[in-house]
Amino acid sequence: MKPVQKRIVIASILKPVDDTRMYEKMAVTLAASGRYEVIVIGFPASRKIEHSGITFLPSKKFRRLSLERLISPFRVFHKVLKVKPEVLIVNSHELLIVAIVNRILFGTTLIYDVQENYYRNLKHTKAFPVIIRTVLAWWVRLKEKLSVPFFKWFYLAEKGYVKEMTFLGTKYTVLENKAVLPSDFKKSPRKDSAIRLLFSGTLAESTGVFQAINLARELYPINPNITLKIIGYCAQAHVLSRIREAIKDCPFIELAGGGDQLVPHHRIMDAISEADFGIICYPASPHTQNSIPTKLYEYLACSLPVLIQDHLPWIEITAPLNASIVVHFDHPDAHGILRQMHEQQFYSMPAKEVTWDAEASRLLQSMSELTRSEKV
Repeated sequence: MKPVQKRIVIASILKPVDDTRMYEKMAVTLAASGRYEVIVIGFPASRKIEHSGITFLPSKKFRRLSLERLISPFRVFHKVLKVKPEVLIVNSHELLIVAIVNRILFGTTLIYDVQENYYRNLKHTKAFPVIIRTVLAWWVRLKEKLSVPFFKWFYLAEKGYVKEMTFLGTKYTVLENKAVLPSDFKKSPRKDSAIRLLFSGTLAESTGVFQAINLARELYPINPNITLKIIGYCAQAHVLSRIREAIKDCPFIELAGGGDQLVPHHRIMDAISEADFGIICYPASPHTQNSIPTKLYEYLACSLPVLIQDHLPWIEITAPLNASIVVHFDHPDAHGILRQMHEQQFYSMPAKEVTWDAEASRLLQSMSELTRSEKV
């Protein structure tokens, strides 16, 4: 007799239903176990998506700064009410109140998948004027602290959140954003003459996109075979304008994406497959000081050499693999970097513990314990 499946909803207001973490990692892992009926709520996907064990409930899309964003949690609440899950996983502070109402009314088991430290992000980035961002940061942190008693568990996408969010106590499992590679992924062979650089992911001052542009501009006059591809999503229009202005006289730099649409993950993986080196640089800031970028795991899993800043946690990951060149992005030694690109033998051993497999096991074990320890 087939066991009764527990219904799990994974809900977001800022991510598409085919989001890498929400769908490719968490939903696929849970559905593949056969123990759970999984429903994903988020933006409509940019591609046709089907999975035999997963139901997709797309919600209305909106601009990140709009009235629609304020209404969106209520729309998600309406969808959750219709499907009546036994477990609700939310990944944004804007859905905390929605989740708590479900807990009070229906006894739903709640899990907060902490993908960002919103308090630090708001406080230490320039998305809002100083006074507004300080108020918003403290409001978000207050909501999170008041929500803790209502939530059964917390999943943390970064190890650093353990010391940044001590108010969670011991109710957490770290599920890092390690790489999920397509089954047909194949790295393109490197061409002797070309050096294809890649900057992927979120395009923002805080993720180092301008450092990547400046590095390419330093390298190109010495070696005109240098190219840089920038691919990702830029949430702030003024930053996107700055990027376009910075590269307008640089035919060797290509901007793919960057508009108001999230770039599908398969396009990011295609770009990785074609690149010779990835670039990772986070300008010093309290909100990223403990971060391990998802793209670092992706680059390592794909055996893509990386140009990284002098940041010990990243060096400790890449050095044993001989996978990186350390770059001082403020004053790059262009000749030295190019020499290392040509002479260094990368990946003396295959990268281990950089894929989602181990995190998937922790997710399944955690979910099994949570759904067993409380009647859901």
